[in-house]
Amino acid sequence: MIKSIIISGGGTGGHIFPAVAIADEVRRRYPQAHTLFVGAEGKMEMEKVPEAGYPIVGLPIRGLQRRLTAENLLLPLRLIRSLRLAQGLLRQYKPDAVVGVGGYASGPLLLAARLAGVPYLIQEQNSYAGLTNRYLAKGARVVCTAYPGMEAQLPGARLVLTGNPVRAGYEAERLAGLRAEALAYFGLRPDRPTLLVTGGSLGARTLNLALEAGLEALARAGCQVIWQTGKAFAPQAAARAEAVQKMWATSSEGVALWTSAFIARMDLAYAAADVVVARAGALTISELCLANKPAILVPSPNVAEDHQTHNARALADQGAARLVPDARAATDLLPVALELLQSPALLQDFARKISNLVLPNAAARIADELERMAA
Repeated sequence: MIKSIIISGGGTGGHIFPAVAIADEVRRRYPQAHTLFVGAEGKMEMEKVPEAGYPIVGLPIRGLQRRLTAENLLLPLRLIRSLRLAQGLLRQYKPDAVVGVGGYASGPLLLAARLAGVPYLIQEQNSYAGLTNRYLAKGARVVCTAYPGMEAQLPGARLVLTGNPVRAGYEAERLAGLRAEALAYFGLRPDRPTLLVTGGSLGARTLNLALEAGLEALARAGCQVIWQTGKAFAPQAAARAEAVQKMWATSSEGVALWTSAFIARMDLAYAAADVVVARAGALTISELCLANKPAILVPSPNVAEDHQTHNARALADQGAARLVPDARAATDLLPVALELLQSPALLQDFARKISNLVLPNAAARIADELERMAA
């Protein structure tokens, strides 16, 4: 029985949404259990977690900057202060178990749990484990992974393949039933292939520039586009889409190009899409697998230890996705997208192969491990 747990981590939606999914599963099983989140001050978890209905405490921890800055000089002091605050939280809440999902705040809390003898679980979301998780894995009661074959990276740890928890509603069967609603929502036609391009909540400049340059060619090929740009690029994308649409204004067929800074209904975006262009974050890949969507993955070069390239290669090596390096997106992304969009047989093959990688019910599997730890 679980009476109290602390979940630490955040920084991005890829860490926050799986953490909330784990908390929701624990709450479903044990409505009276107390769940506390620990995040990093000023990061998005401090807003998103309370919106999900859970209390959160912020630590003054920050990540190491890649250039010489005053923030780096303050890092040891921030780490010591964060560790002491984490130790105080453990004494105050006396959790049955602690969960680390990645992000700045995971390190101090898991280290405090290790020093205090409190059992902890690590949820490693990527195919390449980060430095903090590799260091703390040996002391973990269990490490829940999203990819097989990670024993060499995490020697001495007890590994359990669970998959990454994702938000409900991205199952392929459900999305198939939403297709008509999705096409109407975005103003698309049912007889044309649709490309979804998403760079996450902030957008991705590389993807935006590649699509801006290739938008006319996509329209000429009869392809529709759902383009999530992020706030900064939204005006430029809207102007480009309007210009391309005007070229076909006199055509009886017209062209559908939907742009927005943010997509409120990602389930409908997935339902409408035939091909998805995205970064290779762990949560995105898990959603694509669950949705059975053919994907072109463009790993971000601005992440720790290049883990997105490892994530993308794990799929590409099995023929379940195409990998386009960020440095080659300007020249390679459009031809690869057109090749997939214009080949129904190729799309079916990619959808079948990515469906073989689905690991459903990840939150439930992780909650099972927490129950064993609490017992």
